[in-house]
Amino acid sequence: MQPVQLVLLWHMHQPDYRNYETGEFMLPWVYLHAIKDYSDMAAHLEAHPHMKAVVNFVPVLLDQLEDYATQFASGEIRDPLLRLLAIPSLDDVSEEDRLRAFDSCFRSNHLTMMQPYPAYKRLYDIHEMLREYGDGELTYLSGQYLADLLVWYHLAWTGESVRRSSEVVIQLMTQAKGFSYADRMQLLDVIGEVVQGLIPRYRKLVESGQIELSTTPHYHPLAPLLIDFSSARESVPGSALPIEPVYPGGRSRVASQLVSAIESHAARFGARPEGVWPAEGAVSAPLLEILGEKGCQWCASGEGVLANSLRHSYPGEPLPERSRFLYRPYRVDGKSGDVICFFRDEKLSDMIGFEYAKWFGRDAAEHLVRSLEEIGHSALPGEKPVVSVILDGENAWEYYPYNGYYFLNDLYEILENHPSIHSTTYRDYIASENEKEAARLPLLTAGSWVYGTFSTWIGDRDKNRAWDLLSAAKHSYDLVMQSGRLTPDERKKAERQLASCESSDWFWWLGDYNPPYAVSSFDQLFRDNLANLYVLLKLPVPISITEPISHGGGVHETSGAMRRAS
Repeated sequence: MQPVQLVLLWHMHQPDYRNYETGEFMLPWVYLHAIKDYSDMAAHLEAHPHMKAVVNFVPVLLDQLEDYATQFASGEIRDPLLRLLAIPSLDDVSEEDRLRAFDSCFRSNHLTMMQPYPAYKRLYDIHEMLREYGDGELTYLSGQYLADLLVWYHLAWTGESVRRSSEVVIQLMTQAKGFSYADRMQLLDVIGEVVQGLIPRYRKLVESGQIELSTTPHYHPLAPLLIDFSSARESVPGSALPIEPVYPGGRSRVASQLVSAIESHAARFGARPEGVWPAEGAVSAPLLEILGEKGCQWCASGEGVLANSLRHSYPGEPLPERSRFLYRPYRVDGKSGDVICFFRDEKLSDMIGFEYAKWFGRDAAEHLVRSLEEIGHSALPGEKPVVSVILDGENAWEYYPYNGYYFLNDLYEILENHPSIHSTTYRDYIASENEKEAARLPLLTAGSWVYGTFSTWIGDRDKNRAWDLLSAAKHSYDLVMQSGRLTPDERKKAERQLASCESSDWFWWLGDYNPPYAVSSFDQLFRDNLANLYVLLKLPVPISITEPISHGGGVHETSGAMRRAS
């Protein structure tokens, strides 16, 4: 067996849920994932100090975590759901707030985050029973019901590490019902402590050398499409494109968001990031040029992108067995400088994202390790396979019992003591001169980690209409910026709002294959962001922005916050 270098890259991201005009958070996912997933992922690494990993934090997520930390420090809560938790008398809340609680507090995987808690399940059953007679019957639910519902929702969203260390959480889960205002305030304090401690915890892991922190262009734009819509046709030749042939000034927008990410990372963690996980692992040759110009040492993408690139680089030649091309770094011919490209193992990454949640934790961990051992056994003498397992570090655990605690604990424990599988980071891998193993890639075919294409973000009617609305707004932005009508502070606010409009997340959720409630939320957020941009530009808001773009249609494997790679 040849030694295997394993890089686990956990990608942490949420789009900007803030309304810049009011400062309000429109959705609660940042702080909920903070108390569950970001805290648990740090705790697993802290418990296994010989385990190395790459953690990718998108700057706009860090911006929001810091915003929440400021809210807790000041006591001025700008998240409506958190604010409800802290209201002294829930008998007196508005109808809007009551409906917000009912709409929000059952949003989770019921199998793992409700069924294990009979008191929480009973609250759900009561709600569903009354709703059968019409939403008006929900007025019979008291302030005490709301208190118990809000507490249980937040308890269900606490991570396993928080539950095992917080006496308050243990006491409340044991109490089960009849939560007082004092109980709710104690829980709010726990949430605040976890959120405020997150960035310092990850900074400490960086300082110890245990993890490498990488970054993404600041607001998570689908960079190759901003640069050139037609890049979608490199992997899907017949892909339908927006009316506008090119996003106005797209290349400079990508460069600007990358520079902003590098600067914010350096300010938070004391050094510039050495690598980039582009939003959605989406790469193209022009993007690699920008990364090279800005001094990035490495980037990563999906296995499908590598396969497409090899087919286009060597037309007419059959693609070799994946073990012969996947487990090595690449340098792309052209102007990309010294950027080294790594490509994720789709099968292993998807096993963690979609399959192992159904297994016993120890069995899943051992299966993953055996799969890595097989890669080492199939390597030729003298080969040094580097295996990239890259996936969402926040959404998968909702589907695991105990938030993936036993799977991750057992996996890290086995890997810490394995004689032939060595966890590492891309920075350490490159520093050890393993980059000399990099193969030459004549052509890079533009694509993402999902299917190796951009079809999740462009190509259908709704997604293309969203791009058209964004392009029109960008034209207006350019004209106003060139006119000199805005003050420096107004220009800064408009630029930040435009960057938020450029996030890939809005395009991800549009489409009739996504659940209607999610499509409605993200469609509205995208259009609100565009409307705010026009207001900041001191222009009338076009009527087209008031009309929904997409309605959604259902829930199946191609919908939701996660996708299989193929």
